[in-house]
Amino acid sequence: MFEVGFSELLLIMGLALLVLGPEKLPKVVGEIGRWMGRARAMARQFREQLEDEAAESSRRRAASTPSSTTTAAAAAAEVTPLEPSVDASATPTSVDTPPKTGSDSTP
Repeated sequence: MFEVGFSELLLIMGLALLVLGPEKLPKVVGEIGRWMGRARAMARQFREQLEDEAAESSRRRAASTPSSTTTAAAAAAEVTPLEPSVDASATPTSVDTPPKTGSDSTP
């Protein structure tokens, strides 16, 4: 696409030397190098964040779509048993003496 050969780099450096002068050129080149390093670090960090988010998204998607056997087990585990209803007329008046039935009665 865009190729810069040795002769083009030499021409650019020569023009920069003429425009900036020998005192400012090393400072400007150093500053450009620092900016390029920061830009590379930001691009690397951005790429790593995107990769981490994609991996986390795929993990969440895999966790939210369980298989049919685990779905049935989870549904069964969510069912809570009902409390037994107590009928006040059927309870004995005294706890010490249980009600007597025909076959369980003892003399």
